[in-house]
Amino acid sequence: MGNEKNLRTPSTKEAREMQKKSAKARSENIKRKKDIRLAMEALLEKTYKGKKGQELTGAEAIALKQMEKALKGDTKAFEVVRDTSGQKPVEKVEQVNIDMEYEQSIKYVEELMARKNEQADD
Repeated sequence: MGNEKNLRTPSTKEAREMQKKSAKARSENIKRKKDIRLAMEALLEKTYKGKKGQELTGAEAIALKQMEKALKGDTKAFEVVRDTSGQKPVEKVEQVNIDMEYEQSIKYVEELMARKNEQADD
């Protein structure tokens, strides 16, 4: 941890050197991530043989395996299949008027809870 005694401002030359090192590391990191992304895209497009001899792309094979796991009861696999197919449920958030008095906000929350309980009973 730094404190007043061991903190110092780098010279202009030192600051430039640190910036160069940082920029080089950042560009190497971006290149590495791009290479990984391209490799994954190639693997997803590559053709593989299925169990029954059919030809599947990597993406199709993964989707099929996820579906098999979901059908066996794997909840996480079900969520992935559902979300990937565009059926992810939308989370609703209700906002409370912050200008309410304390008593009004308590009454409002109680009404919301009653409505939620009524919906659960249906």
